[in-house]
Amino acid sequence: MTGVLERRLGTFDAVVVGLSAMVGAGVFAVFAPAAGAAGRWLLAALALAAVVAYCNATSSARLAALYPESGGTYVYGRRRLGPFWGYLAGWGFVTGKTASCAAMALTFGTYAAPALARPLAVGAVVALTTLNLYGVRRSATAARITVAVVLTVLATVATTAFLAPPAATPASAPASTVWGVLQGAGLLFFAFAGYARIATMGEEVREPARTIPRAIGVALGITLAVYLLVGLAALAVLGPARLAASAAPLVDVVEAAGAGGLGPVVRVGAAVAALGALLALILGVSRTAFAMARERDLPGALDAVHPVRRVPHRAELAVGAAVIALVLVADLRGAIGFSSFGVLVYYAIANASALTLNAGEGAPPRIVPVAGLVLCLVLAATLPWASVAAGVAVFAVGAGVWGWRHRGAT
Repeated sequence: MTGVLERRLGTFDAVVVGLSAMVGAGVFAVFAPAAGAAGRWLLAALALAAVVAYCNATSSARLAALYPESGGTYVYGRRRLGPFWGYLAGWGFVTGKTASCAAMALTFGTYAAPALARPLAVGAVVALTTLNLYGVRRSATAARITVAVVLTVLATVATTAFLAPPAATPASAPASTVWGVLQGAGLLFFAFAGYARIATMGEEVREPARTIPRAIGVALGITLAVYLLVGLAALAVLGPARLAASAAPLVDVVEAAGAGGLGPVVRVGAAVAALGALLALILGVSRTAFAMARERDLPGALDAVHPVRRVPHRAELAVGAAVIALVLVADLRGAIGFSSFGVLVYYAIANASALTLNAGEGAPPRIVPVAGLVLCLVLAATLPWASVAAGVAVFAVGAGVWGWRHRGAT
């Protein structure tokens, strides 16, 4: 049954959905590889990632207010740049974020019980897909719980670190280069990228022209403040060298601060964060798949809304099945790298779309989408070569599929 989604979410719910995606599992792991790349300039990389996130969020918010529909940049690209660019954005989002779903599921399994990581990851995908099928209101309620737990754990880590005696910084910190700072920013941006979840739910938000920009701004501001505190705490207690070498950075922070008993609490927080991120990711990917099916850029069978629960149930089931398939075969690092490439390309198209807005349509200052477009492409180029190669190959396949489907068009 084709239909219209119900507008149930207010500003608070939209902020919570965005926070559950941004303040997710990434914050428990991303500072270690980012410190390995940026060294002592970790906070500079964090600032650069925040600038990119701000540009992307501003462009996305202006576009979402103008086009409050499910699909995010897939819709904006189609409306502002043409069907091909919208399709390419949607293709990148669906494929990249499906890989990100698998990464979050595996992160949950690894923290909960490493020996059972894959079975637990599959169980998490099944459970959260079922939750989404019962309606976005229930999903938003679960997001509130996960956000509250994760923010409490992160506040505890930061407080413990700042109250601990200063640690001696090792003499041999990782070397810093401009390329390293860019790569660190690209890695840190992966943990910021959840605000798209608010825009992709445009058809389920009340008063979208007011709610979406406000929710994106508030969620991004809270996330930046949290990440800044956590980054400062990790550097203060571990220093850049120990931070770069850590497999579980925030567990090591509390242990180095003399509060080893908090280690299990941090691990539970990481598992809950992974579940919260996975919940929001499945929600966002299914809405983009639904929007693409509505335009027949994905199989039309996915263009269906449940007659009672008013959710895109077929798209959600398809996304859940694809994530389970990836969980069974995926490499965690490869999934994260490919997802980062796809997300950065997705936002590059969002910024290019925002460049076409005029003043009457709420265009942001021109420097914002220009900087966002350039920085997204630059950060994408700094990712590991295997991730870049895989990303280019998948986008080439997507472009080939588009060309084949439209081979008879004039």
